[in-house]
Amino acid sequence: MQKPVQAATQTAEYDVVIVGGAAAGLSAGLALSRARRKVAVVDSGEPRNAAAGHIHNYLGREGAAPGELYAAGREEVRSYGGTIVPGRAENVERDGDGMFRVILEDGRTLACRKVLAASGALDELPAIPGLSDYWGTAVLHCPYCHGWETDGKTLGVLASDPDAAVHQALMWRQWCADIVLFLNGTGAPGEEQERQLSARGIRVVDGPVAAVGGDGAGLAGVRLVSGEFVSRQALVVLAKLRARDGYLAGVGLAAEEQYLGDLAIGTALPAEPSGATSVPGVYAAGNLTSPMTQVIGAAAAGLATAAAINAELMAEDTAATVAAAGQGALHGHGSGPLLR
Repeated sequence: MQKPVQAATQTAEYDVVIVGGAAAGLSAGLALSRARRKVAVVDSGEPRNAAAGHIHNYLGREGAAPGELYAAGREEVRSYGGTIVPGRAENVERDGDGMFRVILEDGRTLACRKVLAASGALDELPAIPGLSDYWGTAVLHCPYCHGWETDGKTLGVLASDPDAAVHQALMWRQWCADIVLFLNGTGAPGEEQERQLSARGIRVVDGPVAAVGGDGAGLAGVRLVSGEFVSRQALVVLAKLRARDGYLAGVGLAAEEQYLGDLAIGTALPAEPSGATSVPGVYAAGNLTSPMTQVIGAAAAGLATAAAINAELMAEDTAATVAAAGQGALHGHGSGPLLR
């Protein structure tokens, strides 16, 4: 039987509040709970990969459903005394005493010494009717996540940027033999790109795309504005990744635009390799800071950031203990000064 969710009180205090209950957040929550820190993980129940049926390239959990992995992670965090708080963070504020307040949409407040933002990112699809209906199943973005499963299928690559689309088509050709590149009005490939596409047997279709559609059993194909319908069983798109960072405005943090060359690919929150942000006491990890990171990488980032947070807390605890011992000596308590 699943353990009941540990509910937060109206105002609860923690060493660390983690915003985000997917791979990065739960991994950090596990490590910090095992470090005997008082930890809360705020979980909106909306992981980025919720639409996907399986997780891939996660050693030991290959093929697991995302929900299965995260359910196990929540139980592991709870087993070491961590608290899972269902809800969504609305704002983070800093008190005059240096503590943070994580305010949830329903009005609950979680006070803490450190904040770890691990709220991930959202995938923004091209504005073409039908794409979102098949997102994560037949509308794909990552060959390492879905390439193996396209073997033997007919695949389309929908261009949002001509150079990026050619790169995608050539990359996916490693997994799939039947590929059509839909230029979608973005411009024609260069001469060298045409030779590459031709050599790899990738057909190029010009003209803007009107919609994608299904046949009841799944994706059926792509319809052009001209009326032509091209049968395809799967479609690759270039999704832009938007950081879920709105709740951090209260501490002056905001995501920044990310580029691949001149191509804007989304936003991410700047952070050091340790996870430290420009605001002392606020850390970040996972897709919020690195949109291209896969699940296993996000989990690793959560662990590394948890270690950095714990090291900072340890230093603060030590300094406070030393200061308290010094005050005790001044008032006649403790062992007193050493004799020389």
